[in-house]
Amino acid sequence: MWQLLQTPCTQLLRQRHLLVKSNGYFINIVKNKPGFTTKHLFTSAQKSTEKANTFLIFSPWKLCTGISLGLGARLLYNNTAFCKANLTRTIQRRPNLHDDSAKFDWKRFFEYLLPHKWLLAAAVASALAVAFLNVYIPAMLGVIVNILASMKHNPSTDFIDEIKMPALKMISLYIGQAIFTFFYIHLLAQVGERVAAQMKQDLFVSILKQDMAFFDRERTGELVNRITVDVQDFKSSFKQTISGGLRAITQVVGSAVSLLVISPHLTGLTLICIPSVVIGGTFIGSLLRKLSREAQAQIEKTTLVAEEAISNMRTVRAFAGEAEEARAFANECETAAELSMELGLGVGMFQAGTNLFLNGMVLATMFLGGHLMSTGQMSAGDVMAFLVNAQTVQRSVAQLSLLFGSVVKGLSAGGRVFEYINKEPQMDTSGKKVIKYHEFHGDIEFKDVAFAYPTRPEAVVLKNFNLKIPAGKTVAIVGTSGNGKSTIAALLERFYDVNEGSVTIDGVDVREMDCKWLRGRALGLISQEPVLFATTVKENIRYGKPDATDDEFRFSAIYCVLDNLIYYSALDSASEKVVQSALEGVSRGRTVLVIAHRLSTIMNADIIVVLNKGNIVEMGTHEQLKKQKGFYWNLIKQQDQDPEGTRTL
Repeated sequence: MWQLLQTPCTQLLRQRHLLVKSNGYFINIVKNKPGFTTKHLFTSAQKSTEKANTFLIFSPWKLCTGISLGLGARLLYNNTAFCKANLTRTIQRRPNLHDDSAKFDWKRFFEYLLPHKWLLAAAVASALAVAFLNVYIPAMLGVIVNILASMKHNPSTDFIDEIKMPALKMISLYIGQAIFTFFYIHLLAQVGERVAAQMKQDLFVSILKQDMAFFDRERTGELVNRITVDVQDFKSSFKQTISGGLRAITQVVGSAVSLLVISPHLTGLTLICIPSVVIGGTFIGSLLRKLSREAQAQIEKTTLVAEEAISNMRTVRAFAGEAEEARAFANECETAAELSMELGLGVGMFQAGTNLFLNGMVLATMFLGGHLMSTGQMSAGDVMAFLVNAQTVQRSVAQLSLLFGSVVKGLSAGGRVFEYINKEPQMDTSGKKVIKYHEFHGDIEFKDVAFAYPTRPEAVVLKNFNLKIPAGKTVAIVGTSGNGKSTIAALLERFYDVNEGSVTIDGVDVREMDCKWLRGRALGLISQEPVLFATTVKENIRYGKPDATDDEFRFSAIYCVLDNLIYYSALDSASEKVVQSALEGVSRGRTVLVIAHRLSTIMNADIIVVLNKGNIVEMGTHEQLKKQKGFYWNLIKQQDQDPEGTRTL
């Protein structure tokens, strides 16, 4: 697979010091020279391992754009790479289960609601109005039933005169119910969407502020899940709780009062059955909620398996792992289906029992109501009103039971969202030092540096590491994989802080510098991984300076010899030489740190540093190191023995 060494090309007057990275890293710090620079530049991917035929551009420019130098390298070049790839496939998948222990931040939640307090108040008032109307409607229905029943005994009575006013009141109640229902749903939607949008923005900003160690620990899918699924679950729970909860509670209280007013005797008989049913329903509901959480967790695990396979499709395809991934996905799907079927069985039995109870209550009410009617204690309208009110209570209690699960789910989701919103980076970024334009030379020094990645503290990468990179010089770092080459650039960019020692630029510790200035103005980084944002080539090139004009864009592309490459989307050997020439031109007068694998990239460096187990074992020019016949000589010999260039430095 080809990957392009991405290098500086234009600096639009403001930036003159640059750090960039290539097939390991290409770091370039500009020295006292107005000219050109870039932040992230171009990468290419090759569908064939024989030659590059696909040229993808990723050139976010930091006030500039960039050029790319093709460096060929086979993906699997030795047994080490093969073992690493196999190790990747054998790592046990970690289920993407939510952490329900995260606490819900009520204070932060009310801060989100405060700007929308009047909309929320109007929504709550509308929901309460709907609840009161729902309580009053059965009483009017009872009046209408009494009028209908009286017509049999008083046929001479004018039906229209009798029914007109109750019917008009009933119509007005239905219209009012519809209007207030529209208002509370519409207003709650506004409040919920605005709060959710603000939570998403704050969560995303908080994630962007976290240390690189945070991204080493967390899965991308989990972070995206918190931004999307968790916020959506919390929003849905919030709206259901406000609307359904308020209505249900109000209707239970109001309808219970109405039942007592209509018939205390019948109400007493009804209340005898309700406690046992509520207790039983709550117990069964808790079991169903537990089963629901297990089913949802299994569904998420199924999604995780698919996500890993799709995102690592090159590895899957390289090892003919399609069948294995299909079997793993099928197993997870079958497990999820079994849990969902069990949940469906439980929900079906619960719903069937609930319906049986409700229908039994209807029959009991009609039977007892009929008995009271025969004794003159109740009218037909009273029985109808009692029946409707009783059903309202039953539906409201059932709704509250369902809302309880929604509330628990919403609080859990909200807790996970607030956990990351309130998360503070561990790295101290309070430094405010900057180096003035005319005082910035680009001298870099690693002094007594010791470092281990936060996710692997037991594996020390660098220990007592010392290296000086003079301003304006090109220094190349070589060595086999895992010896700390990439770590050096990561520490210089201050993706991580050293455990011991210091990293300085022009004598100033990078920990004391303003991070935004350090990465945005002083340094530029180009990663070896091909990256392309889902937008146009033009917008990718202008990533570092969105307000760049079309003339600046064209000038940058032409200067970096990219105008033809953009149109023909390929990088052959002739094009590579042109790009290499442009690279050498823009690198003059700059401090350049190259971490690459091909000999042609580093043989002209002023200084070549050879690493072994995190220590500098050799240092010198290409010719000097060849004469020593040490580590560097062995690396060259290995590459010379590979005519296809699959072995790398």
